[in-house]
Amino acid sequence: MAAMIDFKYSHRGFALPILLLALAGLSGCGGGGGDAGRAEPEAQAPPTEPLGSSTIAGAIRYDGDLPALQPLSMDADPACAAKHTEAVYPEILEVDEQAGLANVLVYVVNGLPGGPYPVAEPPLIDQQGCKYTPHVAGIMVGQELEVLNSDDLLHNVHSLSEINRPFNRAMPAAIKRATFSFTDEEPAFRIKCDVHPWMSTYLGVFSHPYFAVTGPDGSFEIPGLPAGTYEIEAWHERLGTLKSPVTLLDGIAAMVELTFTRPE
Repeated sequence: MAAMIDFKYSHRGFALPILLLALAGLSGCGGGGGDAGRAEPEAQAPPTEPLGSSTIAGAIRYDGDLPALQPLSMDADPACAAKHTEAVYPEILEVDEQAGLANVLVYVVNGLPGGPYPVAEPPLIDQQGCKYTPHVAGIMVGQELEVLNSDDLLHNVHSLSEINRPFNRAMPAAIKRATFSFTDEEPAFRIKCDVHPWMSTYLGVFSHPYFAVTGPDGSFEIPGLPAGTYEIEAWHERLGTLKSPVTLLDGIAAMVELTFTRPE
């Protein structure tokens, strides 16, 4: 940015040729373009308080027969198998006794309030027991994703992103922490370990903080929204997506329940 220059002229005793020379010098330095000395706009800091007092809450459920899932075969790496005393099952379809569906990424897709937005807590993904935990997460553009290696084993973190630049970083036992960030919004994509092919996690990248992942009972909560009409989308790695409109009143939680069915 060009420096601000404050010239104060006194016509008393000021020779005209010197004045013209000074003005010519200013023009040669770009003063005639109109932008010299113009301050760059400052980036707005994200607000520290929610933009609203309303909440989208509810549950995602599953209707249908549950497939018989086979335990993960970790015998290819005895060090992984030794970390478990019981069978470990894949997390592709986790349903509780009330049909609550876990690991569903729920987010607002339409009706978003204008930014800047408050900052969501960035996720931390751990490689523990030769599994990624959590299995599904969301993050905002520009935030730092922290990936841990708690196993004291060789892993690698390989993203299959298509919009953001993919990464593939080895994490030997001596490397306990790696960080990554993302420049663009992107629907949920897979991150895998090439050393242990059963290891997968999924990450969605958003420009806003209005997203959540369902817990073991299928419940979710997206707080801090202003009153208004929105549309939410629920994404599951095998079952696809569902959408629903929702209208919020000030200070009130609107309850939404969506049900996935097993594809034919």
